[in-house]
Amino acid sequence: MENLFQGLIASKTRIKLLTRFFFNPLTKSYLRELAKEFSLSTNSVREELNQLTKTQLLVSERKGRQVLYGANTSHPLFPELKSMVGKVMGIDRVIDSIVTRLGNLQEAYLIDDYAEGKDTGIIDLLLVGDIDAYHLNDLTRKTERYIKRKIRSLVLTSEEYQDMTSRLKNRPKILIWTTNGK
Repeated sequence: MENLFQGLIASKTRIKLLTRFFFNPLTKSYLRELAKEFSLSTNSVREELNQLTKTQLLVSERKGRQVLYGANTSHPLFPELKSMVGKVMGIDRVIDSIVTRLGNLQEAYLIDDYAEGKDTGIIDLLLVGDIDAYHLNDLTRKTERYIKRKIRSLVLTSEEYQDMTSRLKNRPKILIWTTNGK
């Protein structure tokens, strides 16, 4: 599964950009920020950004002297690319496993780097509810082997989550599952 994009797209920089922007479409970034994050030259990142903008997969917006890039959520391929990126990163497997086996899960959030679309190899999850710790540890080990990424979980009861809301508000966070059917 991890070679899904590599079999379709030859440019590793383009794969990183698609992952960055389509995993969390609210993410916006500047050229230099991306070059630094990927440890690449600005020229190689600029070339890929220009190609993705030309094909309208990305949109750009000038802010002063800088250009801010983001996913084009109105592109016809947007839903499919977003789904593919989620599969490549293994999030779909993590959520399916969590929801079916962990007890009374109320909400699940992706937090920090992955919520910003950064594939750092460590998936940080915030789980709200009455979670079976034994099954969570077992599930985490099995899923990590399958998706080849580390999973860190922060488990909170509803009350604990409410108490921490102010401390969590400045951290990147995406709601990925809720009992309301999301």
